[in-house]
Amino acid sequence: MNEGKLILDVCCGPRCFWFNKHREDTIYMDNRREPKGFIDNRENRFIEPDILADFRAIPFPDNSFKLVIMDPPHIISKNNSCRMTKIYGCLNKDTWKEDIGKGFREAWRVLEPYGILIFKWSECSVKRKELLEIIGKEPLIGHPNGSKIPTHWFCFMKIPNIELKGGTNTKTNGN
Repeated sequence: MNEGKLILDVCCGPRCFWFNKHREDTIYMDNRREPKGFIDNRENRFIEPDILADFRAIPFPDNSFKLVIMDPPHIISKNNSCRMTKIYGCLNKDTWKEDIGKGFREAWRVLEPYGILIFKWSECSVKRKELLEIIGKEPLIGHPNGSKIPTHWFCFMKIPNIELKGGTNTKTNGN
Protein backbone atom coordinates (compact mmCIF):
# COMPACT_ATOMS: atom_id res chain seq x y z
CA MET A 1 0.00 0.00 0.00
CA ASN A 2 2.92 2.37 0.63
CA GLU A 3 5.43 0.77 -1.77
CA GLY A 4 8.27 3.21 -2.46
CA LYS A 5 6.77 5.85 -0.21
CA LEU A 6 9.09 7.15 2.52
CA ILE A 7 7.02 10.05 3.87
CA LEU A 8 3.50 10.27 5.26
CA ASP A 9 1.66 13.54 5.86
CA VAL A 10 -1.25 12.46 8.08
CA CYS A 11 -3.21 15.76 7.95
CA CYS A 12 -2.19 17.20 4.59
CA GLY A 13 -5.10 19.61 4.08
CA PRO A 14 -4.26 21.93 1.18
CA ARG A 15 -0.50 21.16 1.56
CA CYS A 16 0.26 24.82 2.29
CA PHE A 17 3.77 24.42 3.71
CA TRP A 18 5.00 21.93 1.09
CA PHE A 19 7.41 23.31 -1.53
CA ASN A 20 6.60 20.38 -3.83
CA LYS A 21 2.95 19.48 -3.25
CA HIS A 22 3.16 16.27 -5.33
CA ARG A 23 6.27 14.40 -4.18
CA GLU A 24 6.54 10.87 -5.58
CA ASP A 25 7.93 9.52 -2.28
CA THR A 26 5.10 10.93 -0.14
CA ILE A 27 1.59 9.86 0.75
CA TYR A 28 -0.71 12.80 1.47
CA MET A 29 -3.54 11.76 3.80
CA ASP A 30 -6.54 13.66 5.14
CA ASN A 31 -10.04 12.86 6.36
CA ARG A 32 -11.74 15.08 3.77
CA ARG A 33 -11.72 16.23 0.16
CA GLU A 34 -12.65 19.72 -0.94
CA PRO A 35 -13.01 20.94 -4.56
CA LYS A 36 -11.04 23.77 -6.10
CA GLY A 37 -12.44 27.09 -4.88
CA PHE A 38 -14.03 25.75 -1.69
CA ILE A 39 -12.66 28.83 0.10
CA ASP A 40 -14.08 32.16 -1.04
CA ASN A 41 -10.77 34.08 -0.94
CA ARG A 42 -8.58 31.35 -2.54
CA GLU A 43 -10.13 30.25 -5.83
CA ASN A 44 -7.33 27.75 -6.61
CA ARG A 45 -7.16 26.13 -3.17
CA PHE A 46 -8.39 22.54 -2.83
CA ILE A 47 -7.89 19.48 -0.63
CA GLU A 48 -7.16 16.28 -2.52
CA PRO A 49 -5.35 13.67 -0.41
CA ASP A 50 -3.91 10.50 -1.95
CA ILE A 51 -5.74 8.54 0.72
CA LEU A 52 -8.86 9.47 2.66
CA ALA A 53 -8.31 8.44 6.30
CA ASP A 54 -8.43 9.77 9.84
CA PHE A 55 -5.14 10.50 11.64
CA ARG A 56 -6.51 8.64 14.68
CA ALA A 57 -6.64 5.39 12.67
CA ILE A 58 -3.79 5.44 10.14
CA PRO A 59 -4.28 2.54 7.68
CA PHE A 60 -0.64 1.46 7.43
CA PRO A 61 1.37 -1.21 9.25
CA ASP A 62 3.74 -0.44 12.12
CA ASN A 63 7.16 0.99 11.18
CA SER A 64 6.16 1.96 7.61
CA PHE A 65 7.68 5.43 7.10
CA LYS A 66 11.01 7.21 7.59
CA LEU A 67 9.31 10.59 8.05
CA VAL A 68 5.83 11.37 9.36
CA ILE A 69 4.46 14.89 9.28
CA MET A 70 1.58 15.82 11.55
CA ASP A 71 -0.14 19.19 11.31
CA PRO A 72 -3.51 18.48 12.94
CA PRO A 73 -6.29 21.03 13.33
CA HIS A 74 -5.44 23.58 16.04
CA ILE A 75 -8.80 25.24 16.65
CA ILE A 76 -11.33 23.81 19.08
CA SER A 77 -14.76 24.57 17.66
CA LYS A 78 -18.30 23.30 17.30
CA ASN A 79 -18.35 23.79 13.53
CA ASN A 80 -16.37 24.60 10.40
CA SER A 81 -17.95 27.99 9.76
CA CYS A 82 -14.89 30.29 9.62
CA ARG A 83 -12.22 30.28 6.90
CA MET A 84 -9.54 28.83 9.18
CA THR A 85 -11.63 25.81 10.17
CA LYS A 86 -12.84 25.31 6.59
CA ILE A 87 -9.24 25.18 5.41
CA TYR A 88 -7.57 23.31 8.27
CA GLY A 89 -10.44 21.60 10.07
CA CYS A 90 -11.23 21.84 13.76
CA LEU A 91 -10.99 19.75 16.91
CA ASN A 92 -14.05 18.57 18.79
CA LYS A 93 -14.41 20.49 22.04
CA ASP A 94 -15.34 17.33 23.97
CA THR A 95 -12.77 14.87 22.55
CA TRP A 96 -9.81 16.95 21.36
CA LYS A 97 -7.36 15.71 24.02
CA GLU A 98 -8.06 12.07 23.26
CA ASP A 99 -8.03 12.79 19.51
CA ILE A 100 -4.61 14.49 19.58
CA GLY A 101 -3.15 11.81 21.89
CA LYS A 102 -4.48 8.97 19.75
CA GLY A 103 -3.36 10.69 16.54
CA PHE A 104 0.17 11.18 17.86
CA ARG A 105 0.35 7.53 18.99
CA GLU A 106 -0.81 6.43 15.52
CA ALA A 107 1.78 8.63 13.78
CA TRP A 108 4.43 7.21 16.14
CA ARG A 109 3.29 3.63 15.42
CA VAL A 110 3.75 3.95 11.63
CA LEU A 111 7.12 5.67 12.06
CA GLU A 112 10.02 3.26 11.62
CA PRO A 113 12.82 3.01 14.21
CA TYR A 114 15.14 6.03 13.98
CA GLY A 115 12.48 7.77 11.90
CA ILE A 116 11.59 11.43 12.33
CA LEU A 117 8.20 12.88 13.23
CA ILE A 118 7.67 16.58 12.50
CA PHE A 119 4.74 18.05 14.43
CA LYS A 120 3.30 21.52 13.80
CA TRP A 121 1.07 23.25 16.33
CA SER A 122 -0.51 26.70 16.64
CA GLU A 123 -1.49 27.99 20.08
CA CYS A 124 -4.79 29.50 18.89
CA SER A 125 -6.83 27.24 21.25
CA VAL A 126 -4.33 25.15 23.23
CA LYS A 127 -0.96 26.17 24.66
CA ARG A 128 2.24 24.35 23.77
CA LYS A 129 2.76 23.07 27.33
CA GLU A 130 -0.64 21.37 27.44
CA LEU A 131 -0.10 19.86 23.99
CA LEU A 132 3.24 18.34 25.01
CA GLU A 133 1.66 16.89 28.16
CA ILE A 134 -0.98 15.19 25.99
CA ILE A 135 1.63 13.84 23.58
CA GLY A 136 3.75 12.51 26.44
CA LYS A 137 7.05 12.60 24.55
CA GLU A 138 9.78 15.18 24.71
CA PRO A 139 10.75 16.71 21.34
CA LEU A 140 14.37 16.74 20.23
CA ILE A 141 14.09 20.32 19.05
CA GLY A 142 11.42 22.99 18.75
CA HIS A 143 10.69 26.50 19.86
CA PRO A 144 11.98 27.18 23.38
CA ASN A 145 9.67 27.45 26.34
CA GLY A 146 8.33 31.00 26.60
CA SER A 147 8.61 31.66 22.87
CA LYS A 148 6.31 34.46 21.72
CA ILE A 149 5.79 32.76 18.35
CA PRO A 150 2.28 31.21 18.32
CA THR A 151 3.14 28.47 15.79
CA HIS A 152 5.48 25.73 16.95
CA TRP A 153 7.41 23.11 14.99
CA PHE A 154 8.63 20.09 16.95
CA CYS A 155 10.96 17.32 15.83
CA PHE A 156 10.82 13.86 17.43
CA MET A 157 12.96 10.79 16.66
CA LYS A 158 11.79 7.25 17.35
CA ILE A 159 14.83 5.84 19.14
CA PRO A 160 14.20 2.21 20.09
CA ASN A 161 14.52 1.31 23.79
CA ILE A 162 15.25 4.86 24.91
CA GLU A 163 12.81 7.55 25.84
CA LEU A 164 14.16 10.93 26.90
CA LYS A 165 12.07 12.55 29.60
CA GLY A 166 13.27 15.70 31.29
CA GLY A 167 16.90 14.98 30.37
CA THR A 168 16.91 11.49 31.92
CA ASN A 169 17.41 8.31 29.89
CA THR A 170 14.69 5.79 30.57
CA LYS A 171 14.45 2.33 28.99
CA THR A 172 11.21 1.69 27.13
CA ASN A 173 9.94 -0.60 24.40
CA GLY A 174 10.38 2.21 21.80
CA ASN A 175 6.68 2.45 21.01
